[in-house]
Amino acid sequence: MKRRTPLAGVAVATLVLLGQTLISSGTAAQAESLLSAGKPTTTSSVEGPGFEGGNAVDGSTTTRWASEEGVDPQWIAVDLGGTATVTKVKLNWEAAYAKTYKIQGSADGRTWTDIKSVVGGDGGIDEHLGLNASARHIRVHGTARGTTYGYSLWELEIYGDRVGGGDTQAPTVPTGLAAKATTADSVTLGWTASTDNVGVTEYEVLRDGNVVGTTATTTYTDSGLASGVEFGYSVRAQDAAGNVSAASPVVRAATQPGGTGPVTIALAGDIANPELFSTHQGTANQVARINPQYVLTVGDNQYHKGTISEYRAHYDKTWGKFKSITKPTTGNHEWDDQLRGYKEYFGAIAYPQGLPYYSYDIGDFHFVAMDSNPVYTGGGSEQVTWLRDDLAKNTKSCVIGYWHHPRFNSGNSGDKKQIAPLWNELARAKADMVITGHDHHYERTKPLDVNGHIDEANGVRSVIAGIGGDYLYTDYKAREGVEKILAKHGVMKLMLNGKSYSWEIHDTAGNVLDKAGPYTCR
Repeated sequence: MKRRTPLAGVAVATLVLLGQTLISSGTAAQAESLLSAGKPTTTSSVEGPGFEGGNAVDGSTTTRWASEEGVDPQWIAVDLGGTATVTKVKLNWEAAYAKTYKIQGSADGRTWTDIKSVVGGDGGIDEHLGLNASARHIRVHGTARGTTYGYSLWELEIYGDRVGGGDTQAPTVPTGLAAKATTADSVTLGWTASTDNVGVTEYEVLRDGNVVGTTATTTYTDSGLASGVEFGYSVRAQDAAGNVSAASPVVRAATQPGGTGPVTIALAGDIANPELFSTHQGTANQVARINPQYVLTVGDNQYHKGTISEYRAHYDKTWGKFKSITKPTTGNHEWDDQLRGYKEYFGAIAYPQGLPYYSYDIGDFHFVAMDSNPVYTGGGSEQVTWLRDDLAKNTKSCVIGYWHHPRFNSGNSGDKKQIAPLWNELARAKADMVITGHDHHYERTKPLDVNGHIDEANGVRSVIAGIGGDYLYTDYKAREGVEKILAKHGVMKLMLNGKSYSWEIHDTAGNVLDKAGPYTCR
């Protein structure tokens, strides 16, 4: 993608000095030197080959780190190899700059403390002086992009003074790294010990470029992984003075496939509009290309009233070819006909337990298909009670709920508190994901709590997939937690593999518009 040339001159930004728990009490170090040159980096993402984090510390203004485009937040971190007093950070932005970002420090590369915050950045060169912060790791954490691209740095320069003096010799690079054993959710690694002039104290294990653990021995088990997925591992050694070796060559290792996978599911909502036959025919053709074991719908399967005559004239001629493997849900348009057409068309498929809401299991996954319209319009208490009881009896590791109306939504319908009774039951059960339609776009979020705030540990992922065939809505504004949002007709290809899941969004031409996961169930 062609981008404009970097801004010339020094950028102007509003700098807000925050609480500095990492900042030492003395004056700035006198022997200021460049600490970041050639040091190990980790990043939140890369745009592609040739844009790795190491390019930002290689001393060249012709190579750069670039993150994935169109996603906030993103970050790049540098391991200085030992505790240092950091006095200055200089950022040379490419065209894809950060409008809002923080400079953060850490002793271990896991827990971060804000050193400085920038609001209103405009690219070019940002130079932050007088920091006087004590840290081994420095991170630039971008939270708002200045362009539609991602984040990109020609160079990230960190200045200061290494603390302690004395031993400055790093251990040798670990050798012989290999995967010794794998399971469906773990990889056990082993390697040959490094040597050092004083002594190696621990090893850092990196998965796909990011530190995932440390060990004092020459073995490590990386657990809680998605099934049937390949990862890249490397190891580096550290001594007591904080000197760190370069990382070992990357070794590829894959977890074993899940015991009940893989299973492929096609899903969409807001499908058959009589005025747009070719559109839902296009999404149905994409379902056929995916060749799923199951098809799920998230309501408004048939416009405009969901009558049996409409179903037979439109939905049946496109998505109807998958009826025998379909597990549908209702939408507000089905309720325009009081579910009569919906029930007659799908029959027992839509009422497997004698109700328009039901549950079922696929391998390690428990699915709950809800009828959200009665809840949305202020009723449905008996359905909420049923859902609570159903989730209490569930014995599967993975839980996915799906229905029509979103609880949290960047589209024109917005967040809807009316749907909180359904969402909250899934959140209490620590479900993995809720998939909905109603707004005619696609979006996915980070895990959200009952108030719609990001909660990576206990929240529920939210996906809106109202892209099955009706007119699209483009008047959305990304709310908190959104990772991807777009308006294009297509189908969600959901893949289950043991106790992990991932998905792709395919448009009607078969192009992949988004990928997510794999994620491991709780």
